Amino acid sequence: MIVTRAGKTPALLADAERVDHVEVVEIDSGEVVLFWDRPPHAASKLARALRADLAQLDDEEFMARWATVDD
Repeated sequence: MIVTRAGKTPALLADAERVDHVEVVEIDSGEVVLFWDRPPHAASKLARALRADLAQLDDEEFMARWATVDD
């Protein structure tokens, strides 16, 4: 998972106009399999949820859960 902030400010203090990027990348190919653009606080919250599920779910379960999540 790659989280790219559009600024140096932490999410809590960031401008609401900022858009951060959250990507889930396949290790074998290096291809992005899931991608979201979110405001800073939402991106931070999404990243925490993704990390928790990556640690607990297998590949198929993870993709089934997150592939349908939209902006």
